[in-house]
Amino acid sequence: MAADIQSFTLNFGPQHPAAHGVLRLVLEMDGEVVQKADPHIGLLHRATEKLAESKTFNQSIGYMDRLDYASMMCNEHAYVLAVERLLGVQVPVRAQYIRVMFDEITRILNHLMWLGAHGLDIGAMTMFLYCFREREDLMDAYEAVSGTRMHATYYRPGGVYRDLPDTMPQYAPSKFRAKREINRLNEARAGTLLDFLQDFTERFPKCVDEYETLLTDNRIWKQRTVNIGVVTPERAKGLGFTGPCLRGSGIAWDLRKKQPYEVYDRVDFDIPIGVNGDCYDRYLVRVEEMRQSNRIIRQCIDWLRQNPGAVITGDHKVAPPRRVEMKGDMESLIHHFKLATEGYSVPAGEVYAAVEAPKGEFGIWLVSDGANKPYRMKARAPGFAHLSAMEEMVRGHMLADVVAVIGTLDIVFGEIDR
Repeated sequence: MAADIQSFTLNFGPQHPAAHGVLRLVLEMDGEVVQKADPHIGLLHRATEKLAESKTFNQSIGYMDRLDYASMMCNEHAYVLAVERLLGVQVPVRAQYIRVMFDEITRILNHLMWLGAHGLDIGAMTMFLYCFREREDLMDAYEAVSGTRMHATYYRPGGVYRDLPDTMPQYAPSKFRAKREINRLNEARAGTLLDFLQDFTERFPKCVDEYETLLTDNRIWKQRTVNIGVVTPERAKGLGFTGPCLRGSGIAWDLRKKQPYEVYDRVDFDIPIGVNGDCYDRYLVRVEEMRQSNRIIRQCIDWLRQNPGAVITGDHKVAPPRRVEMKGDMESLIHHFKLATEGYSVPAGEVYAAVEAPKGEFGIWLVSDGANKPYRMKARAPGFAHLSAMEEMVRGHMLADVVAVIGTLDIVFGEIDR
C-alpha cells in the first residue's frame, strides 16, 4: 500500500546555498509539489537609502556598488546620471565610452557569476569553475582602473575617476608556478589595459562556446529548465519584469536601445529575446547577451585607442583639480578643500535616472532641496519585482524546480533588501 502524501510547511533558507543570499522562502508543500511560496526579505537590510540622506552626493557612490554586488559599476552609473541631470553637467565623450565599456564588462561579470551559480544549483559543477576563470581577468580590469576588485567607486559626476592605465599588474615569480607559466600569464599584461581587454575579447567567444557545449543541448539541463517557471509576455509586463527576465518572455525592451544613454546609440549590438518565457529561454538570452557585450567592448576599445582626451568635467565646483595643480595653485587647493570637506550643492529638484543593469532596469530617484546632501534617495531594484513573482512561478512545480526558478531570476539580496 502506497504511503499517504503529507502536506507540510518548509523553510527554504536563509542559509541554503541555493537561496542565493539571505532569502527565506516559506513553502507550503503537498508531498513534493509546491502549493504556495512566501518570500521573506529584509535579512540584509542596510538602510542605504536612509544613509544617503546624511552623506554628501559623492560619498554615496560607494554605497551603490554594495547594492547589487555582482554588477557594481552599473549601479554607480544610475546614481551618477541622476546627480549629473540635477547639476546639468556635461560629460566628456571619452568618459562616456569608458562608462559604456565598463557597463558591458560588468554585464559579463554578472552573467558569469549567474551562470556559474545557476549551473551549480542544478548540478553542473564544471560551469562554476569555467565561469570564475574568465571573471578573474575582468576583475583585474576593475582593479587596474580603481584599485579594487569589486566596489570600484570609479564613476564620478562629470566623468570617471581617472583615465585608463598604461600598464597592467603582472604576476610575480612564485615557487608555486613555473617560470614558463608565469610568462604565459603575463603575455597579455605586457601592454595597456586596452591591450589586455582586447586580448580578452578575442578569447571570450570561444569560452562562451565551451559553456554552450556543456549546457545548451545537454539532456539533463533541458529537463531541469524547459517549461519550468513559464511567464507569458502579458504577465511579465504586469509583474514589472525588466532585463533578461522580460526579454526571455519575448518582449524586446532594453533601455540601451529604447532610451539610449551615454553613447549606446553609437555602438552596434543586438537584443536577444526568448520565445517560451521559461528558465531555458532566460538562460539563452543571458548567454547571447555575453556575446553582444563582447561586441560592444570591442567597439569601445577601438574608439578609445583613437580618441584621447579628458575623462572628467573641467568644472572644479564638481570635480577636483588634478593633484599637480592642487599642490601649486592656491585656487585649486581651495576647490579641493571645499569638495573634500563639504562636497557640492545640487540645485533643488527631483530626477529619475535608469540604466539597463545586467538584471534589468536599475533606477535612482533623487530629490534635492538645494543642499550638499540628497533630501531623499530611492533605488528601483530589478530583483525586487522578480522575487515578488516567485509564488506565481513555482506554484504546481516540484521542490527541485524552486531552485531552478530562483537561479533563473538572478536575484541578489543587496539590492532587494537595501
